[in-house]
This record gives sequence, structure tokens and C-alpha cells, in this order.
Amino acid sequence: MLTWKNVMEFAVKGNPEPEKRVEKSEAEWRELLTPEQFRVARQKGTEAPGTGAHCNVYDEGQYNCLCCNTPLFDSTIKFKSSSGWPSFTQPIKENAIKYERDTSFGMVRVEVMCNVCDAHLGHVFPDGPEPSGLRYCVNSESMVMETSKKEV
Repeated sequence: MLTWKNVMEFAVKGNPEPEKRVEKSEAEWRELLTPEQFRVARQKGTEAPGTGAHCNVYDEGQYNCLCCNTPLFDSTIKFKSSSGWPSFTQPIKENAIKYERDTSFGMVRVEVMCNVCDAHLGHVFPDGPEPSGLRYCVNSESMVMETSKKEV
């Protein structure tokens, strides 16, 4: 289980190696994504709080990167944070997420990105529920949900 100490070490000393890399030009990403998806995922934008498609969805499944379909978060670790963005306590795998120190807007935060394609996801904070204490605050525009299929 990742802790805030792990997150800070990754942000300062380097991230875990991804299983693969996906790299495209800016023109290729613009062709694949809507203008809003491109603004958020590729230009480090943020959707307005409470407006994202995944804010109040708690169906079973996993959340994948919008840009490269890499699994990022499982629905079992999603929680209601009342922050206005989907929130998770852990990534699906330690090497799914890339961490970088972010000092924009006069704050010191840790940006989280897809470790495979560098899509901006949001930020992680040390104010989540136990046992990890982490809150991955993620833009809905950066993710697609793959729902679990239940047998009838």
C-alpha cells in the first residue's frame, strides 16, 4: 500500500517504471480527444468541481486512462470526498501513476499523471481515509470507466 512518504519519494527521486510507454505528437492527441479532454489531459487543465461524469458514480469496475486505456484505479477504492472530483485511495498498481511536484498557483502539490502516456489526471493529497491516508483527486475528463460485467 502506498503512503504519503512513498508519493513524496516518487515525486522527488523518480517514478516507478511503467510496463510500456505511449507517446504521440500534440497533433495526434488533438485528433483523438475532444477539445475539453485535450485541455485537461494534455494541457494540465482542471474541470469545474462537481461537473465531471464520474463524480457521483460508484458502479463496479475500473477507471482507465482516457488517452491510452491503462488501468488506473479500481472502483473498490473510490470514496466520497465531497471535493467535487472523483477521489481514490490507491492506484490499481504502484507503477500506474507518475508523480511530480507542482508549484503552480502559489501552492505546493503533487500532480498525478498516467505513467504510460503522461496524461494529467489531477493531484494527490495526504488527507484521505485510512489506512493509506491518500486522496487521489482526479478529473473525470482524464478517465474512462470500464464497468464490471455481472453474470445473470
